[in-house]
Amino acid sequence: MVADDSTLAVDNHEFDPILTAILANRLDGIVREMTTTLLRSARSAVINSGRDFSCAIATADNQLLAAAEGLPVHIFGVQLQAEAILAAHPDLAEGDAYLDNNPYGGNSHAADHSVLVPVFIDGEHMFTAVAKAHQADTGNSLPTTYFAGAKDVYEEGSLIFPAVQVQRNYTTIDDVMRMCMARIRVPRQWHGDFLASLGAARIAERRLGELCAKYGKDQVKRFIRGWFDYSEDLMRKTIAQLPEAHLHNTGAHDPFQPYLPDGLEFQVDIDIHPRDGRILVDLTDNAPNVDCGLNLTEATTLAAVYSGIFHGLCGQVPKNSGAFRRVEVRLKKGAAVGIPEFPHSCSVATTNVADRLTNCVGAAFAQLGDGYGIAEGPVGMGVPHAVVSGYDSRTGERFVNQLLMGAAGGPGSATADGWLTWNVPSTAGLTYRDSIEIDELKMPIQYRHLRMMADSGGAGRHRGGCTVDMAFESKEDGVSVIYPCDGQIVPPRGVLGGQDGALAAGWMIDTDGSETLLPNNAVVTLDTGQAVRGVECSGGGYGDPLDRDPERVLKDVLGRWESVGHAREAYGVVITGSGSDLSIDWSATATVRAALRGRAPVSS
Repeated sequence: MVADDSTLAVDNHEFDPILTAILANRLDGIVREMTTTLLRSARSAVINSGRDFSCAIATADNQLLAAAEGLPVHIFGVQLQAEAILAAHPDLAEGDAYLDNNPYGGNSHAADHSVLVPVFIDGEHMFTAVAKAHQADTGNSLPTTYFAGAKDVYEEGSLIFPAVQVQRNYTTIDDVMRMCMARIRVPRQWHGDFLASLGAARIAERRLGELCAKYGKDQVKRFIRGWFDYSEDLMRKTIAQLPEAHLHNTGAHDPFQPYLPDGLEFQVDIDIHPRDGRILVDLTDNAPNVDCGLNLTEATTLAAVYSGIFHGLCGQVPKNSGAFRRVEVRLKKGAAVGIPEFPHSCSVATTNVADRLTNCVGAAFAQLGDGYGIAEGPVGMGVPHAVVSGYDSRTGERFVNQLLMGAAGGPGSATADGWLTWNVPSTAGLTYRDSIEIDELKMPIQYRHLRMMADSGGAGRHRGGCTVDMAFESKEDGVSVIYPCDGQIVPPRGVLGGQDGALAAGWMIDTDGSETLLPNNAVVTLDTGQAVRGVECSGGGYGDPLDRDPERVLKDVLGRWESVGHAREAYGVVITGSGSDLSIDWSATATVRAALRGRAPVSS
């Protein structure tokens, strides 16, 4: 939905810029307190170490208000969930809490359990607090929450909670708890994570009450109206600085045997109307839902589009529903990149295709010319992001957890090199990396190596971030390792002359050291001493590598991000010397760069 231009002007009689700044930061502070609560009280490593969760505050009329430090794929669709809760329960009351993970009703995917608490001020519903956390296990038929091979939601097997009430008058409804505890493989771990999410949402309820008590409910309402209008006006002015253009871009997920032998291709059309301060994104000309878990949900489709646009724009705009007013997204029901039709599985809706769509939208803006847009970031959920499960003889219990050991470098942009710990576009550097020692304490695995790979970032005037090579072995028999890795065939693309990022790959290593290449949809069982190894994608480069400042290339070589040979081959920079005593041969560099540009032969 796009607001009429007549609503754009902020009412100067009720807009106080100083108070607006104070209240906006107070709301962000509340979300950060929610985040700290969940981070420090959750039980599963994927949450308390990897930080695969997000917190947000929506308004009573279902608009995203505040989401400081939230993962884009989680929080840019929260307004849809708030709307679903209200539609299912029009009689909301103080003390209620709801559990929602319905991929067909506004959630991201079934593995993201969201606790939503309606917040009442003086008897009026004013806010909805949301704490969304990716679970280690949700009752899938396989011990993974990324079941790419599930032909439909029934084969996926995850418990689905379509806005189910879990508390009434601040009292937990035990029937729902017993249902989850009976079905989920790690019930105590899940219950601890649920309580952490509930606690985070209740913290928001308390703090929002204190905020309204201090400033007055009417003043806070005026702030909300002004904040949304201000955010919309900033978004309008940012779009107004762009050239008028129609952008068309395409994306593709790797072939995925046997479900998608030709992969999944999609296209994006973007119309930029700077005079109106509007952007129209059309995704309606895309293929129908596919019979595997790669379908996007409406929430993740929108999140990927908004993320790609924010990546492509220049300027700082608040990330809320006010800014969203200036973007119209056209979606088709029953499309793999759009709105899913039940019962098609959306098990992997937060990563693979969502990452590709975010890349596709952000890179499209580079078609406007140098200074716009961004290269494509790393994709895929390979070995460093595998879901590991089995039996731990040290504790006598089963375990299930997703690893978050990835350190894939991000895309190059118009102003900077790729961020080293970007991870994937759907998280955009906001997840944490696991502690090796904690992982080894929690699970019967041992890491063999985790090392950065020189020369792996997509070369460019601003290069993509490098990637990692990681391996771990099992200390028990029968340990399951499952992952749906994209990016083994179609790499993250560079833009404006930048080179593509590195491809991903995975191997199983037997006890004799022999390696077997794994498919991108891997379900592996390890016995004691067997291992898996994985290499992640890296970010693409932005701009011609031959335009990169030679001093920056030398710095990369000294930092071991680049080798001397790759500096010459990719960047045309000739570096002489040895050890730390390296320097640029400026004359040779000029000759090599001229040759690489096709103006003269390179002399040896």
